[in-house]
Amino acid sequence: MTLKSRLTTPVKIGTSEHYVIVGGDAPVVVQSMTNTDTADVYSTVKQVMELAEAGSEMVRITVNSAEAADAVATIRADLDRHGCFVPLIGDFHFNGHKLLNDYPECGKALAKYRINPGNVGKGKKRDEQYASMIEVAIKNDKPVRIGVNWGSLDQALLARIMDENSQLAAPLAPNEIMHKAMVTSALESAQQAEEIGLAKDKIILSVKMSSVQDLVSVYRELASKCDYALHLGLTEAGMGSKGIVASTAALAILLQEGIGDTIRISLTPEPHGDRCKEVIVAQEILQSMGLRSFTPMVVACPGCGRTSSTYFQTLAQDIQRYLRSEMPKWKDTHPGVENMNVAVMGCVVNGPGESKHANIGISLPGTGEKPVAPVYVDGVKTVTLKGDNIAEEFQKIVDDYVIKNYKC
Repeated sequence: MTLKSRLTTPVKIGTSEHYVIVGGDAPVVVQSMTNTDTADVYSTVKQVMELAEAGSEMVRITVNSAEAADAVATIRADLDRHGCFVPLIGDFHFNGHKLLNDYPECGKALAKYRINPGNVGKGKKRDEQYASMIEVAIKNDKPVRIGVNWGSLDQALLARIMDENSQLAAPLAPNEIMHKAMVTSALESAQQAEEIGLAKDKIILSVKMSSVQDLVSVYRELASKCDYALHLGLTEAGMGSKGIVASTAALAILLQEGIGDTIRISLTPEPHGDRCKEVIVAQEILQSMGLRSFTPMVVACPGCGRTSSTYFQTLAQDIQRYLRSEMPKWKDTHPGVENMNVAVMGCVVNGPGESKHANIGISLPGTGEKPVAPVYVDGVKTVTLKGDNIAEEFQKIVDDYVIKNYKC
């Protein structure tokens, strides 16, 4: 089983004019989440638009207070006025049943609800409050992600499974009990939602954990027991390279096995850092695996003792930044450009060969090499650049290639 061979029940998210499909044979969808106070309409609208422009195909917002719930419809209207029609997901915890019923326009404006079955209440209240949220979703014809988190697992369910485990001749290990509880919570909550009346094609499941091996194990088990669309993400992945590496390690395994219909990379940003980084990482995971293409890829060598300067590194960085900045325009005017490959190499060892494999490649001179830079277009050497304007001239070659080869 590899690369989207596991077909799940497709879920439509959004309006009849602006929507995404999650599941079935649709491509894996990238989503992200704001970290603004949702009651701050201006800041939330601004960040949603930034995330959408970066490539987030759905954006989740926190709905945790009366003020936040009251702001949702205004946020949706402001986004629409700006021509940003990205579906909004409402993230509900603890008081979602109350907010959805007290602020009906909030439930109507959202494209999907995210409900955590572990914190919708306890005992009899749990069932009543969960049912109340599902009923609002049914009334508004909205899909629901039933998102189980190991940090907020239903304690009554966990206690039940632990009691059952103690009666077994060969009891499960503690981590196996946790995995079973996560999967059981997701499946029982989905079954309960269907019994209330929510259609199967309105349900997405997730069982998010913060350990790579635990995440892989629990999603494998869940995938083997259902055909609901699945949202993947390593929860609390962490900061910087740790968060990127851990998320990539976990999601790449599952995606390679055909598990996962939508993903989020839950990076902890640096103070005042760019929230859009998590979107770029998600895209690059999918593109590196050959699952989707989002922006032209730049191949660049790491540099070694043969490279005489950092010029090739600067050029590679500038070209990559330029390509990503142009994509919002190019995706409409130059369809297919996201599949383009560009090589920026630093010496003669692999420079010409790697450049020939790319759509466009440049081999910059290394230590002791002649100070010229041959450029290859679709495997053929077309020009040799030299002097002080190599970067500008190479960018012009890239622009010309895009105009010529990717037409509406």
